[in-house]
Amino acid sequence: MQSLQNHLLIATPTMGDPYFSRTVTYICEHNEHGTMGLVINQAVGMNLKQLIEQTDENAIVLDEKAKGIVLAGGPVSQERGFILHTTQAGWESSLVLTSEIMVTTSKDILSVLGNDSGPEKSLVTLGYAGWSAGQLEEELQTNSWLTIEADLELLFDVPIHKKWEMAVQKLGIDIWQLGPDVGHA
Repeated sequence: MQSLQNHLLIATPTMGDPYFSRTVTYICEHNEHGTMGLVINQAVGMNLKQLIEQTDENAIVLDEKAKGIVLAGGPVSQERGFILHTTQAGWESSLVLTSEIMVTTSKDILSVLGNDSGPEKSLVTLGYAGWSAGQLEEELQTNSWLTIEADLELLFDVPIHKKWEMAVQKLGIDIWQLGPDVGHA
């Protein structure tokens, strides 16, 4: 099994699950036990300032960065926060995903996301997407997803409403030309 860690899953137009329609999901972990990822292009309807104020009533957020959008990372554990960010050590609960990307789940990072002490780039998500062992592979075989290697520009710099379109463009195909049997000879 080839690991899809540090890849993006791009939902195809044949995606049957309405939650994942036109989504781009960053794969944090993919192994024989299953897959964990974060949807990076669905807003939850609140900004970072509102989230910080909900988690810490004493927080004072003044920085413009705090107006950033909070994303719906997936349908699992939507009460839990996951911060995907450029590498910066020092947080209570972080996992290094690549030399440039980490995910942090501890609240201590929230206090600096809205100021210059935080990571250079970050995405804040609530919840995650999870697949049991073999489930994602089955969905790939039924053409629900396409994959590309993740890059920092698509993760952090492209506006969320353009991420799906930009990810598809990186594939170099017209996704609307794909039929449900693509890849099956």
